[in-house]
Amino acid sequence: MNILLIVVFALLFPLVHLFNGWLFHFTEITPHIALVYLPAFLRLAHVLILGRWSGTLATLLASFALMLYLGADGFSAVVNSLCSAGGPLVALYFFQWHWQREVQLNSLKDLIWLTLIYAVANSVLHHVVWSLVDPSQLHQPDQVIWMVVGDLVGTLMGALLLRWSVLRYRSYKLLQELE
Repeated sequence: MNILLIVVFALLFPLVHLFNGWLFHFTEITPHIALVYLPAFLRLAHVLILGRWSGTLATLLASFALMLYLGADGFSAVVNSLCSAGGPLVALYFFQWHWQREVQLNSLKDLIWLTLIYAVANSVLHHVVWSLVDPSQLHQPDQVIWMVVGDLVGTLMGALLLRWSVLRYRSYKLLQELE
């Protein structure tokens, strides 16, 4: 079952990326940065739903496939995929270290903090790596800020949807128990 979920999540990511590009094309700053980036949430959702390692694997596979589909060379595809898969882990470990506990999916406060940490961690991680190994992806000096904004908006939209789903599921389960 876990392998099937990894594959499903890995296939969903590129589809949401392409949909996001079509729907929010007008918010694009560079080919890798938009002011609304819904797949940013999927990276975080992978590790929240599948667990740290299975979720990271799903993101790694999805990102690598997407990079190759978009025509990135092998090295660039690997580097970008590692950044995409690493951002959620950095955010989760930082959250756990700082608050000394796991993220509560039904807590709006936790999800907002995790979203903020993730958006910053993901953007900084990408830009540090791009600066070191692929400076051609650096188009504007302020693009790291725009990437934070896009990841924050996309992740927050997804996190709110996740919280709503968790609360609805719990309400549904409670109603079933009462019957």
